[in-house]
Amino acid sequence: MGGLHPALIPPIAGASIGAVLLTLAFAWALEKGRTASARRWALILSGIASLVYVLNVYAWLIEPRQLVVRRDVVQSAAWSGPPLTIAVIGDTHVSGAHVDSPRIAALVSRVNALRPDVVILLGDYVGGHLPEESRSNSERLDIMLGLAAFARLTAPLGVVAVLGNHDSWYSRSDIQQALEEAGVAVLWNRSVVVEREGAPFAVAGLADKDTGTPDLALALESVPEGLPVIVATHSPDPFATFQRPIALTLAAHTHCGQVTIPLLGRPIVPSDFGQRYACGRITENANTMIVTAGVGVSILPVRFLNPPEVRLITLQAAAPN
Repeated sequence: MGGLHPALIPPIAGASIGAVLLTLAFAWALEKGRTASARRWALILSGIASLVYVLNVYAWLIEPRQLVVRRDVVQSAAWSGPPLTIAVIGDTHVSGAHVDSPRIAALVSRVNALRPDVVILLGDYVGGHLPEESRSNSERLDIMLGLAAFARLTAPLGVVAVLGNHDSWYSRSDIQQALEEAGVAVLWNRSVVVEREGAPFAVAGLADKDTGTPDLALALESVPEGLPVIVATHSPDPFATFQRPIALTLAAHTHCGQVTIPLLGRPIVPSDFGQRYACGRITENANTMIVTAGVGVSILPVRFLNPPEVRLITLQAAAPN
């Protein structure tokens, strides 16, 4: 998708205007400062304004383009067999600001270099809120190319996905079809059993809570008793309802708030549980969930202290007591 994304025009224009105004304000303050004290205050205020300006440029234009790999080791009493390495990708939001299909191709190469056993995709592959028929041809093409890029993921135990709210708003059926054509198993309240060196496990994928009804019992209907289970869910909220042992739950959707303000935390977390499931590792009722910050952005094209990420998780059995 060529050209500048419309959502980035205001921050870029603001950055340019801000640079000019800061330069003029600094020159004026030094010229008008009649005393050493006045000049000192002029320098302090100019410094504060410059810092605010630099942080804004960073949050709108730099951090959202980064990608970090966060590594986790989870020991689970509900896991058996050898350790499993899982690459987790969430909220790519293709056609939104900062993310187009070439960036997904680069992301796939980065993930392949990590050599995971399995890759789990956690939904919201589409940026924006409009349905498919309201999108331009270039947007639709970029979204489909972004989904097709997942075909190049290489993991010996396969690639599994759930769908998010943006995917259903766009076209759930078309997103699912595109993923399946890319060789991805798409789960909506159902499971797949993965055979692995005589130690099989199941991945249960839940329906998105905003556009469907997550049902863990339904998802596990076909899973043999006693098999270790990994749950994939777009939103972290269903985690609060789990009553049975789960080896690991993986979620996205919150973007880790997308913005974290020092001393104040994350002002906005799209979860019914607020900060409780905002980001990272959460343990409740002897179950562990990891919530990823994801890759793309939503609503505003900004990230601050929550850079785009891929999670590389090693899941292993808990040490015997």
